[in-house]
Amino acid sequence: MAQYVAELDGVFVALADPTRRGVVRRLGRGPTSVGDLAREFPMTLPSFMKHVRTLETSGLIHTVKVGRVRTCVLNRERLALLDDWLADQRAVWEGRTDRLATLLAEEES
Repeated sequence: MAQYVAELDGVFVALADPTRRGVVRRLGRGPTSVGDLAREFPMTLPSFMKHVRTLETSGLIHTVKVGRVRTCVLNRERLALLDDWLADQRAVWEGRTDRLATLLAEEES
């Protein structure tokens, strides 16, 4: 359980930044080079590379270097961690709202 929480925290930290969310969004359309990705954001390449490293550390992306070109690829399986957490949260809140609706219906009767 502790491993799951640590992994989930890492993914949320990585996605807390709008630049990194933009990278994930862009990589959702397919792999692309770091250079092409960096051109889409108003910052220096060294600053952009910090974002790439954060996304790699969280497991959301991986990079492959061929010659001088480093290509970023989205790890879609890692996004399943978020999907599972959101599904759990959705179930909790749906249960709470269902109980509230039942309670209100009983009070009206």
